[in-house]
Amino acid sequence: MWVVWMAWLPAPALADGRSGTSISQMRLEQADDGLYFSAAVQFELPSLVEEVLDKGIAIYFVAEAEVFQERWYWTDRKVAQVTRHMRLAYQPLTRRWRLNVSAAPITGAAGLGISLNQNFDTLADALDAIKRVGRLRLGDLAEIGDDPQHQVTFRFRLDTSQLPRPFQIGVVGQNDWNIAAERTAKLTVEKQK
Repeated sequence: MWVVWMAWLPAPALADGRSGTSISQMRLEQADDGLYFSAAVQFELPSLVEEVLDKGIAIYFVAEAEVFQERWYWTDRKVAQVTRHMRLAYQPLTRRWRLNVSAAPITGAAGLGISLNQNFDTLADALDAIKRVGRLRLGDLAEIGDDPQHQVTFRFRLDTSQLPRPFQIGVVGQNDWNIAAERTAKLTVEKQK
């Protein structure tokens, strides 16, 4: 005889239990030129990651939002997706923190490409900018649909695959490098003020 146990947990509780990272706020906003997504992420940077940053090695974060159209006859259809890549590095000569934000992955071969660059005096200020994921353009309303509510899945994570190879090997199995959260919610579209 087989017994199956199932537990249903809300998405934020599941995310908090794994890594101490949570998504505290999600918002959809309609503007004249399309639909925008914003979110707030809460996490503490482990001391091991801070040590790596202090040595001048960059770390990478990825934020991704997907919008789904509900269908009663089949699985939900993805109507929009947007990704933001963030690179945080300490500049020892200037003693400042540099944050690069791009829509495409920031890799060594391609360089920084087209990205927004910001400098910060403290690590706390740079992390505050990373934690506020604002105004991700999902697309035109014609592409997404004009429903008053949309199902949105938001993912935020530390991308360890872009670390230098020796660090990638050392990261395996260490909880200090597990900064990740995911949340799915049905959001009401707010009009731009």
